[in-house]
Amino acid sequence: MRCPHCGSMEDKVTDSRTLAAGDATRRRRECTSCGYRYTSYERIEEKPLMVIKADGRRQPFDRAKIERGVERSLEKRPVAALAVERLVNEIEDAAVMAAGESREIKARVIGEAVLDKLFELDRVAYIRFASVYRHFENLDEFVEEIKRLSKKRGKK
Repeated sequence: MRCPHCGSMEDKVTDSRTLAAGDATRRRRECTSCGYRYTSYERIEEKPLMVIKADGRRQPFDRAKIERGVERSLEKRPVAALAVERLVNEIEDAAVMAAGESREIKARVIGEAVLDKLFELDRVAYIRFASVYRHFENLDEFVEEIKRLSKKRGKK
């Protein structure tokens, strides 16, 4: 693996851990040339999961895109990084299961799954994500979503 600091191809693994119920391996590495330490992740590569956008376009599933959106909605919120990792893993697992053999899933299904998970994790993050995902245009739409949130909270 190429060192992100000096570009050397020589490194040693200092620690390995299994993540996501055995679906990924996290490795701590140290460059033998400059001593820089970094982390790499290994996952099994399968037939790509395709996301069907609202306009009908298809694009490969991008885990990092979900992670960025979730992290942005959780900015300055008291939520551990491990909880974010777990949430993204659950969403990815649910997307794979929902896609089944076709390996295709609608973007709307993924968005709603993110909202459901954020609702359970952090209500402020839920509203932040919903405002972008549902394209809120004005204050009235925020108020309506908060009313729905209050009703939903009463049911759970």
